[in-house]
Amino acid sequence: MSIPTPDFLLCHICRSRFNGTNKKPISLLCGHTCCSSCLQFMNRKQCPLDATPFQQEDIDSFPTNQALLLLVTEKDTCSSNTKALQNGDDSCKNDEAIVQRCISELALYLKPLSSGNQKPGNSITLSRPMQRKLVALVHCQLVEPVGRARALRAARSLGERTCTELILQHQNQQQLSSMLWSAVRNRGCQFLGPAMQEAALKFILLSLEQGEALSRKVLVLYVVQQLEPHFPQASKTSIGHVVQLLYRASCFKVAKRNDDSSLMQLKEEYRTYEALRREHDTQIVNMAQEAGIRIPPDQWSQLLYGDTAHKSHMQSIIDRLQTPASFTSSIQELMIALSRTEDQHNLSDLANDFNTLAAIDSNTEDTSVTWSQLRDAMMALKNVVKGLETFLLAKAKTKGLTDHNACADNCNQVHGKYKTTMCRDLLLPQSCPRGASCTFAHTSEEMERYRNQKKQMKSKPDGITSEANMGMPTTPERRDSSMSNSPNGSTNGAQVMPNAGNFQGLPPTLPANKHQVLHLHLYYTS
Repeated sequence: MSIPTPDFLLCHICRSRFNGTNKKPISLLCGHTCCSSCLQFMNRKQCPLDATPFQQEDIDSFPTNQALLLLVTEKDTCSSNTKALQNGDDSCKNDEAIVQRCISELALYLKPLSSGNQKPGNSITLSRPMQRKLVALVHCQLVEPVGRARALRAARSLGERTCTELILQHQNQQQLSSMLWSAVRNRGCQFLGPAMQEAALKFILLSLEQGEALSRKVLVLYVVQQLEPHFPQASKTSIGHVVQLLYRASCFKVAKRNDDSSLMQLKEEYRTYEALRREHDTQIVNMAQEAGIRIPPDQWSQLLYGDTAHKSHMQSIIDRLQTPASFTSSIQELMIALSRTEDQHNLSDLANDFNTLAAIDSNTEDTSVTWSQLRDAMMALKNVVKGLETFLLAKAKTKGLTDHNACADNCNQVHGKYKTTMCRDLLLPQSCPRGASCTFAHTSEEMERYRNQKKQMKSKPDGITSEANMGMPTTPERRDSSMSNSPNGSTNGAQVMPNAGNFQGLPPTLPANKHQVLHLHLYYTS
């Protein structure tokens, strides 16, 4: 089956794949890239997509994008100049040649996307945010000062994302959820789980969407009364913390009264659920960043919504919270994280390169960018991306894995109960908030497959014969699903379903044993 061509390797006009003969990639000043064939037949000297005028009348004088050409052309058909750039030839010492070489070397990280054949252990596949930022850099036209300024900003953005990736790699993923909710509680707020939080926000909106002004006490009592039929664990304290979260997000107009409690009125721009939820999510992400917690968008979607469908929504919130000072604070967080570890890969040596990229003004429109400035930025960017690659390859080699998907298949070697019981969250008509990382089975076939694997491991002469040999307790207690993903605390010892909202007939507490769990799972999914 043929691999589909990525969009960044296609002409924006004819949608044909670039090549080294009649469809060479030509990057325009605006950042769009078209093939040489389409540009020859253009009547107007402007970009066909955004009407940006060309700075040069002669289209033949436009330089070929060597970085893109390197991705679509085989080695034996590359020009000598491109081969020299790919092999790191230092015969050309001028700044322009060094910049072109750095961008070409960075573009090679996109090679697995263009060819579809990645060699395990020798290269990495960049994350989607890094791929998008790298594609924006590769498409920059460097002949004009405006294009060089755009490339400088793209280098800073990619360097900042690289720093974030390293921070994510050094965080304790097992304690990430507890750290997040602890940071939220320390600010007098609370998250009650995806379903209960959504229901609470909707009832708050229902009571205030017409411009009513209510006291905090009346508002909290109303929401608790509406939630109790579906969420018995709802309390005035927990709902009051949700209201406090919206208050910190400046969603209310507060009218103070002399001898009575203040009245709260919802601002007009937040009288729709989408606007209110976006400001609510923004406040939680802001709290996490203030506490030094970095979470990728897909994991944010799992934590706040219980699925991955809101990944782009969370990414837009993260991007909106970025400030020019965010890069500098991220570098400090990375250095602190490295100081707590052995730093076997000498990532702390990248501090100067990160500082070079952080010194670039991301909001500037200055067109007086020199080749020496661009050279320093590209060399620093190449070093930090190379450092990320070295770290990820070493980490994969240490674990004996070449991709993240292999992690789940090897978890049964260290956990005796891995996916041998059904996940209780799937009793509800929603997906498990832990997704593929859940340690419990999501289907009967998956449960039987891992049970059979465990039996085969026990039957081997040199294998693991008991759970005691695996370092696991013989009768581990089942972790409460509602407590593992929401910080709403215990509810008098009862294990309460976290996502029971708006599902009639669902028992408020979990069954006592795994046989009843499987029976209910088959009943509600049939």
